[in-house]
Amino acid sequence: MSDPSRDIRVGDTERQQALQVLGEHMSAGRIDIDEYGERSAKITTAKTRGDLMALFYDLPDPRPQFATPVAMYPEPSNAPARRWEGAVVPAVGVAVVIAFFVLVRNPLIFLLIPAVAILWGQWNGRRR
Repeated sequence: MSDPSRDIRVGDTERQQALQVLGEHMSAGRIDIDEYGERSAKITTAKTRGDLMALFYDLPDPRPQFATPVAMYPEPSNAPARRWEGAVVPAVGVAVVIAFFVLVRNPLIFLLIPAVAILWGQWNGRRR
C-alpha cells in the first residue's frame, strides 16, 4: 500500500531543508562530493515528497522532515440551519417586484435589491 503523503508536492523550503540534511551526510562521510552533487541536483528538481525521500533511502537519520499538510480551503459544512441564507436576496427581489406593482410604482425601489445583496454579503462575510 502506497503512502498518499508521498504524492504531496514540495516547495523551495522543503528542497532547501533536504539539501541541508544531505550536506550533513556528506560532512559525516556517508557520501562523497560526487554523490552529493548527483543527489543535490535531483533534490533541486524534486516535485513530491516521495521524490525527495527516495534520495535518502540508504542513509540513516537525519532525513528531511515535512510539516503536516494544511487544507487550503475549509471543508464545506452541511449545516441545515443555514440553508435559507442563499434565498435571502432572491426573496427580497421577489418582494420588491410585488411592492412595485402593488404599492409604490417608483422604479427606484429596485435599488433595494443590490443594497440588500451588498449588506447581506458584508454581514454574512463577517460571521464566518
